[in-house]
Amino acid sequence: MENIQQNSTKEKIKLDFKDANYATGKRKTSIAKIWLKKGSGKIFVNGKNYEDYFKRANHKMQLLRPFEILNQATSYDVRCNVKGGGLSGQVGAMVHGISKALVQINPENKSTLKKEKLTTRDSRAVERKKYGHRKARRSFQFSKR
Repeated sequence: MENIQQNSTKEKIKLDFKDANYATGKRKTSIAKIWLKKGSGKIFVNGKNYEDYFKRANHKMQLLRPFEILNQATSYDVRCNVKGGGLSGQVGAMVHGISKALVQINPENKSTLKKEKLTTRDSRAVERKKYGHRKARRSFQFSKR
């Protein structure tokens, strides 16, 4: 019975993205490849529905933000392959990629998305650990005697 359910979900996922717009989004160490086309608002991440992939409510809300800003929540289908980093970085990379793809489709969207800082890559990343320190900036406890 489990095999039947898996096969039925795989059939739903196989959407035709031949004429879709492509964009790449990045955040921390995550890279998201985005295919965006006119559709009914379905979002697939690594072959799964985004609601199954992202469990936290804030991740789901963050992912839909570019569409909500443009009032186009159910007008595009998204297929995404994302790798690297954690879930927060992956969501950030997807939002960046979706925003770039929406600007590619309609350049008039750029000013609206730019005001919300969605088209800009967030370049913040983890600072490297230095030698002689416990972490990037945290030192070992100093003892005078």
